[in-house]
Amino acid sequence: MLQLLVFALLGAPLPVKAIVGATVVDPTGLRIPDAVVLLRGERIEAVGQRTRIRIPKGAERIDASGKFLIPGLIDAHVHFFQSGGLYTRPDGWDLRSVKPYAEEQRELREALDLTFARYLRSGVTAVADMGGPMWNFEVRDRAARSERTPRVAVTGPLISSISDEPLDLGDPPIIRCATAEEAVALVRKQAERRPNYIKLWYVLTPTETVEKNRPMVRAAIAESHRLGLRVAVHATELSTARAALEEGADILVHSVEDQEVDDAFLELARARAVTYIPTLIVGAGYQRTATQQFDFLPEEFAWGDPYVMGTLFDPRHLSGPGAAEVLRKAAESPKPLARELILERNLLAVQRAGITVALGTDAGNTGTLHGPSVFRELALMEASGLTPMEVLKAATIGGARVMGRDDLGRIAAGAVADLLLLDADPATGTAALRRIAAVIRGGRISDPASFAPDGPSELAQRQLNAFNARALEPFLASYADDVEVLTPDGAVQLSGKPALREHTRAIFANSPSLHARLAKRIAVGAFVVDELVVTGLVLEPGAGERGADTSEPVHTAAVYEVRAGRIVAVRMLR
Repeated sequence: MLQLLVFALLGAPLPVKAIVGATVVDPTGLRIPDAVVLLRGERIEAVGQRTRIRIPKGAERIDASGKFLIPGLIDAHVHFFQSGGLYTRPDGWDLRSVKPYAEEQRELREALDLTFARYLRSGVTAVADMGGPMWNFEVRDRAARSERTPRVAVTGPLISSISDEPLDLGDPPIIRCATAEEAVALVRKQAERRPNYIKLWYVLTPTETVEKNRPMVRAAIAESHRLGLRVAVHATELSTARAALEEGADILVHSVEDQEVDDAFLELARARAVTYIPTLIVGAGYQRTATQQFDFLPEEFAWGDPYVMGTLFDPRHLSGPGAAEVLRKAAESPKPLARELILERNLLAVQRAGITVALGTDAGNTGTLHGPSVFRELALMEASGLTPMEVLKAATIGGARVMGRDDLGRIAAGAVADLLLLDADPATGTAALRRIAAVIRGGRISDPASFAPDGPSELAQRQLNAFNARALEPFLASYADDVEVLTPDGAVQLSGKPALREHTRAIFANSPSLHARLAKRIAVGAFVVDELVVTGLVLEPGAGERGADTSEPVHTAAVYEVRAGRIVAVRMLR
């Protein structure tokens, strides 16, 4: 940003970067092998085959031979007022007796810069926050001041048909408007902060019906449109989604989940030119946490917030007033297989009807991590029947539409240079979108590993998360190839990653109830000391040590030495 300002003040032409040799894969269907893409400042100046684009003298050349260039991904549904951890929604799982909600809010606000970085690390160059406290507008301002953040669109508190007191700390993210007049007043209040859209929470309960709350919805949409603001509506039943469209909603921020959509709904959605954000994964995040049946992706282990992920394992040791009852009820709830099938069928029906689809994760909800959860959503959209290129279009052009930007989500002259260089062809499947070689944000080219690099404490937490998930390869990813495992007196017990792999594999296989609770952590320079309480540990038969009684916790400590971003030695103390 400063460099662009200097060139503008001097009246000098902006420097040019030339990305040479990549295959351009634009979601509009354009595919250009052996391409040249010229970037001038933060914009794309030209795109074409190498034989047709003249590279200006003095341009910086970036050799991208064998790679694939796509627009940066856009997550069109996130919530920055939620961390993705266990304690972030006390209106659902009230664990405030374990961790005060004010503390949860303080921690996630302090970590905002790292949250931004995790999105860029995951190839997400823009996000749309779909509602939160009024301090949401500060999040957008904060992101706008830096070149190492995703672009952020926001709105303020959700205008709601129901109240949600547990989330109210004085600046509530959700505000009930019982009358049309109250809804209009809140739209006007938010309009003063120039939101990118207004968000409604059109929720049914036994006492809150579609028609009872329709006047509020009608008034909020009409006033928003009068002020030039689009409206996004949370309406997960076919009846509320249909009513929202009839009243003029511009964006449906979740799938219809109670029944399959009919032709009349699809015709109405198409006629209204609505954007549909399916958010397929968010419900399963709660379910996986409640049942402690995790299937984290390698990217979630490696790129998500390790401390937030760590809280998702807490149900195995939680105690205190209310905690056991909350988690017991959650764990007993049936897995919503029927609901998931409806979500997938409705997405496919919407896509085939020619309605604009945008990718959105609803990140911030429990079990849906900011940043790498996008890969889970991408995969599930593909599994629903969308082609890889249809998913890419939803994750770029669809998201740009939600952002209200026609200069994002495409590779064309004049567009913003928010791009990804991939090591794999995105046309082969959404898994290729994880193979990120470079992130280009506003023309600035960065190594993805430069975003939110781990320190010793983060590395220790990542391997602890993988240990608790009994995920072997993510666990080993934190260790150097020549790692040494030492006994309390310093003797070498295991040497090298292959030996550690076999030892850990046996522990995971023999210990289905394995769990390590972090009691205390001390980090000094390259060393991290973790005090741990381990339950469910069964040592490999014949290892020369007594197998732990699964009914009795094992109190231990681990001393990790970290060099060059990997654990090179660990000494276990009993």
